[in-house]
Amino acid sequence: MMELILQALYSGMLVGGAYALVALGLALVFGTMKIINLAHGELVLLAAYIAYAAETRLQLNPLLAIPLALAVVCIGSALVYLLVDRIRQERELNSLILSYGIGIMLTNAILLIWKADVRSSANAWFQQALVLGPLYSMNSEALFFCISLALIGAVWLWLGRSWHGRALRAVAGNREAAKLMGVNPRKTELASFLLSGALATCAGVAIYSSGVIQPAMGHSLTVKAFVITVLAGTGSIPGVLLGALLLGIAESLTVTLFSSALQELAGMLLFLLVLFLMPNGLFGVKGRRG
Repeated sequence: MMELILQALYSGMLVGGAYALVALGLALVFGTMKIINLAHGELVLLAAYIAYAAETRLQLNPLLAIPLALAVVCIGSALVYLLVDRIRQERELNSLILSYGIGIMLTNAILLIWKADVRSSANAWFQQALVLGPLYSMNSEALFFCISLALIGAVWLWLGRSWHGRALRAVAGNREAAKLMGVNPRKTELASFLLSGALATCAGVAIYSSGVIQPAMGHSLTVKAFVITVLAGTGSIPGVLLGALLLGIAESLTVTLFSSALQELAGMLLFLLVLFLMPNGLFGVKGRRG
């Protein structure tokens, strides 16, 4: 029984790495513009399907599809920003409606192009087992978990030490004051959307390489990303990583000990529990200063 629980914890941690990449992109946009991009999950899914197309039609390793997926998803993210930026009245509510509509359009486009069949990678190395003592995983899961940690660390350093990263944080804190300091808010907001698209691309390729994809996944990924963002506390990258790991572990333990039918419920219960005990999230206001 103990080995089963340890395996569930390990599997949940690996899944949480992919969740963290999905959530970090959404958190950046939310922190900068105070809006929820409800098309974010569909952009992640689009990257996954581009990796699938590159593997099946061009016989490429999914990793080599990242540049193509990056270009397509970043263009999509930029278009979402340009549309949202035109909203002048009730921006928060109208941006939700707009991005939700864009998400539906992307889902239907994926259905038209790739149909509703479940897809997964056929790459032999990705599917091979990696054995670490009593723990088992696929090579792809361990690889993309390490990539996720590296990307999250890079974004954290970029936000804290680069001029553009500090500009993004300044816009997130006070848009008008940032303008007085010489920061162009529109360029900074666009940069946050492009970075969000880049993270979504890596997350989509990771999800495709280590699991299965189907067109209805986009909405579920957006919900998970939103849950993790709220769990983390606004502006906290360590909180995003911790929240993603907690969500992945909670889902994995639920599937192992109870039933896969309760997997989504476990995430919602964790969400409500953290909000009840820590209304500002795991890191709260402190996360905004770090």
